[in-house]
Amino acid sequence: QVHLVESGGGLVQAGGSLRLSCAASGRTFSSYAMGWFRQAPGKGRDFVAAISWSGGTTSYATSVKGRFTISRDNAKNTVYLQMNSLRPEDTAVYYCVARQGTYYYGSDYWGYWGQGTQVTVSS
Repeated sequence: QVHLVESGGGLVQAGGSLRLSCAASGRTFSSYAMGWFRQAPGKGRDFVAAISWSGGTTSYATSVKGRFTISRDNAKNTVYLQMNSLRPEDTAVYYCVARQGTYYYGSDYWGYWGQGTQVTVSS
């Protein structure tokens, strides 16, 4: 069982930066792939980024590639999402996710979800 708690969301102007954190409970955090999804008002949950259990492999949605960076610290049971050059279209609730083994891009494959943190980018 993994419990996820996100933090770091907020209001930022376009072009600004935020860093989201996700603290995970459980002694086997290092065996879980981790990721981030986001949901804008009136839309479904979209894949943002994912990282393998070792941190050696990462993937990004095309819309955030080159602007966002996912990383993890297994000693701290924490995964991060550094978001730079933010745009108004990045406004959404951001969810931290976890699953054992490899990661996938579809939301249905992720068994553990945090409660979400709001990111609002003003123009």
